[in-house]
Amino acid sequence: MSEQLNLENQLCFRLYKLNKSLTKLYAPLLKELGLTYPQYLVMLVMWQNNKASSIKEIGDLLELDTGTLSPLLKRMEKLDLVKRTRSAHDERLVFIELTSHGKHIKVKAKLIPAKLFILTGLSKNELIQLQQSLDELLNNTNKHLP
Repeated sequence: MSEQLNLENQLCFRLYKLNKSLTKLYAPLLKELGLTYPQYLVMLVMWQNNKASSIKEIGDLLELDTGTLSPLLKRMEKLDLVKRTRSAHDERLVFIELTSHGKHIKVKAKLIPAKLFILTGLSKNELIQLQQSLDELLNNTNKHLP
């Protein structure tokens, strides 16, 4: 019975360790682009949207609040990755758009998923199965959130 409470038997701890490992694997790949992992996630959203996006839209997709996202975006603006612009209609709204540098590094970033895939040691089918299982787990757990 006490084995149920062993740390290594906890799903949450396995996922926590996996997240940390993957983030460490991304670090040297992202360093080549001058990005941190959170900055990379923002860039993925921006490259996917391919248009100016509000901070709220980005925050909703990444599940980050504006208190976390705003300082991150300010640092990214200083790195000439994005440009922040206040809405002419509502000063509370801030839109983020890619700079030419932010658009340019997408070419190098396209290589990252394949490089990371190789590091996982999984086959393509195993990766697809894992993604499906994780999506199912996420959907199942989200059903129980308030």
